[in-house]
Amino acid sequence: MLNYLLKRLLYALPIAFVVSALCFALVYLAPGDPLSAVLPADASQEMVEAVKARYGLDKPLVQQYGIWLGRALHGDLGQSISTGRAVSLEIGSAIGNSILLAVLASALGFGIGGLLGVIAGYLHGTATDRFLSALAIAGVSIPHYWLGIVLVAIFAVQLNLLPAMGAGPGGSGSWLWNAEHLRYIILPAVTLAAIPAGIVMRTVRALVADTLKQEFIVGLVAKGMGSAQVFRHLVKNIAPTALAVIGVQLGYLMAGSILVETVFNWPGTGLLLNTAILQRDIPLLQGTILVLAMIFVLLNLLVDMIQPLLDPRIVRS
Repeated sequence: MLNYLLKRLLYALPIAFVVSALCFALVYLAPGDPLSAVLPADASQEMVEAVKARYGLDKPLVQQYGIWLGRALHGDLGQSISTGRAVSLEIGSAIGNSILLAVLASALGFGIGGLLGVIAGYLHGTATDRFLSALAIAGVSIPHYWLGIVLVAIFAVQLNLLPAMGAGPGGSGSWLWNAEHLRYIILPAVTLAAIPAGIVMRTVRALVADTLKQEFIVGLVAKGMGSAQVFRHLVKNIAPTALAVIGVQLGYLMAGSILVETVFNWPGTGLLLNTAILQRDIPLLQGTILVLAMIFVLLNLLVDMIQPLLDPRIVRS
C-alpha cells in the first residue's frame, strides 16, 4: 500500500512541474502587450524599459520561468499589473468563494447524478431508464453559460424569486452564512451542477447495469441475500470507478467555472481569471491558472490515494 502511494506521489510531481511550465508559457502565446495595462499610449522607450525591468520582463524567458517558479514555491506569485496588489492576495480573496460554489455544486451534481444513475441502472431498458438517460444527455450537452442565462431570465427576471448577480446584497463580494446570502448562490450552483450531474449519472447507470449482470451478483441473489446487502456489494464494486469520475469533475468545477462566475458576477477565481485575461494581467493570469491547475492535480492525487481503500485490487494490479 505504501509503495502504491509513493508511486502515485512520484507520478504527480512531474505532472505538477509540466503544468507549471505550461501555465507560465501559454500566456505569452496570446496576442497583445502585457505592459499596455500600466503604460500610457505615449510612453517613452526609457519608461518601457524601466517597467520591463520592474516586472522582470527584460530577462530571457527561461530565466523568467526559473525566477517565477522559485518565488511561486515560496508563495510569492508576483504583483498584479492592473491593481498593484500581490497576486496571492487577489487569489486568496477569490478562491474561498469558488470553493464554496464548487462544494455546493458538487453536492447537488454528485448527489442527484448518483441517485438517478442508480435508479436508471436498476431499471435498465425501461421507459424510466430512457427518460433519465435523455435527461443526463441534456445536462451534459447544454452549455453552462446558456443555462445560466435561461435561469436568470426565468427566476430572476420573470418570477423575481432569486437574485441574478453577486454574492450578497449590494454586490457584496464577501459571503455570510445566512438566508439572504444563500439566495445568491442557488442559481450559479444549479448551473454549475448540471454537467457533472449528467456525467456522473451516465457513469453510475452504466456501472450499475453492468455490475448487476455479473456472476457474483447473480450468485448472491440466488443464495437469498437481501436487497440491502446486495446493494452494499454493488456499491463496493462501482465506487472506485465512480470516485475517479467524481474527482475529475470536482477538479473541473474548481477550474472550469469561469463562464458561470462571469454570467452571475460571482467573485471567485473564474471571474478573476476572466478579468486577468481581458486586462492582459500576466502575473495574475499565471498565478490564477497555476493555483487552479495545482488544485486539479491534488484532487486527482487524493482520488488515487482513496481508491485502494475502497478496492484493494487496485494496489495488486
